Amino acid sequence: MIKASIHAWIETIMNKPAGLLRLTRPVNCVMMGFAVIVGAALATKNISVIPWQALLYGFTTGFMLTAASMAINDYYDREIDAVNELHRPIPSGAVKPKEALAFALALTAIGFIAAFLTSPYSFITAIIAWLVFVAYTTAGKRSGLPGNFLVSICVAIPLVYGSIVATNAVQLNVALFALIAFLANTGREITKGIVDVKGDQSVHVKTLAVRYGEKSASFAAAAFYLIAVLLSPVPLFLSLVSFWFIPLVVITDLGLVASSIMLLRDYSRDNARKVKNMVLIWLAVGLLAFIAGTVG
Repeated sequence: MIKASIHAWIETIMNKPAGLLRLTRPVNCVMMGFAVIVGAALATKNISVIPWQALLYGFTTGFMLTAASMAINDYYDREIDAVNELHRPIPSGAVKPKEALAFALALTAIGFIAAFLTSPYSFITAIIAWLVFVAYTTAGKRSGLPGNFLVSICVAIPLVYGSIVATNAVQLNVALFALIAFLANTGREITKGIVDVKGDQSVHVKTLAVRYGEKSASFAAAAFYLIAVLLSPVPLFLSLVSFWFIPLVVITDLGLVASSIMLLRDYSRDNARKVKNMVLIWLAVGLLAFIAGTVG
């Protein structure tokens, strides 16, 4: 009995770090930190002129605040995840709700310190981004489409933040990229609503899929994906990026179009989950497209 108790305690200690790491969704955090650097590179068109300390602080802020937001999201979503995502750290028992909240507060503090060390404008922008997320988590989450918009602001703002880190202003090319990311991610959030419709109904989250059905939500998601595609050539037409932007942005656009067709043909929960994951890849390729267009 004592050996079994000790073994269970050791197993819990070993699993805790893994549970906390999964809570943050590290891939998303790296993407947001990377997006800050992309925003800085786009704003200056020569990343070498930016002090490395500013880039490090910028990446840290994007990474830590995203990690904190993921943890808080799982804390507030624990009832929904208990229906939809039993493998998530909180419903699986790997992390306790209070532990997730304390972890999120620690990550937030680190993110704010990094922003403060960057510049006053950066610190203010980081606070605004955090307030947007808190608004989503506490009030906007159950509102459906307005909540989707708030999430997409959180996704796009690292690019804006990177521009502010580098130039203390929001440059036009960064603003355009942020808008495209906002639109594509809004489509992804609507798609996510199709995946989570069962759990969302149980806790009265008013997503488009809950209000109007999965088919209507799939049309709305596809519309946002395709509007993003239509805007993607604008930076090239305005001579804000080089020729090397084209190959990767074509891949991104084809991916978003294919994802839209897939979703419209089959708006089942399983297929919507596949589309949601695919769109994350296309967003990453889109980041690479703007990088190539800037340094090329």
